[in-house]
Amino acid sequence: MKLFTIDEANDLIPTAAKKLREIQKLYEKIGLLKGSAMAAAKASNLGGGMEGGTAYVRALYNVGKLTTELHDDGIQLKDYSRGLIDFPCMRDGRVVLLCWQLGEPEFIEWWHEVETGFAGRQPL
Repeated sequence: MKLFTIDEANDLIPTAAKKLREIQKLYEKIGLLKGSAMAAAKASNLGGGMEGGTAYVRALYNVGKLTTELHDDGIQLKDYSRGLIDFPCMRDGRVVLLCWQLGEPEFIEWWHEVETGFAGRQPL
């Protein structure tokens, strides 16, 4: 597990925010295409194509790719719909999570214990 300083985490916020917004757009697209994908799958046991099928699969792939990129950077994606991410950090000799979500200033203001989650957020 990568441990971040506050400055290291703050440096990643702009890039992470861009990826989170893209993930949200992709999930919106997936939601729009899912119904026709499911209907096409039920209608064809031969694995036939569907209108928009390529876009659906591409959106799923891109969500996985972006999620993996965040994970590879050491960022924990907690809730894509809120754009909620955590950065593990050492504080007073124990691992805690620096907490940030879309809509907040582009710097971290909150942290919480690993066990308490978002509900236990405290100001830095």
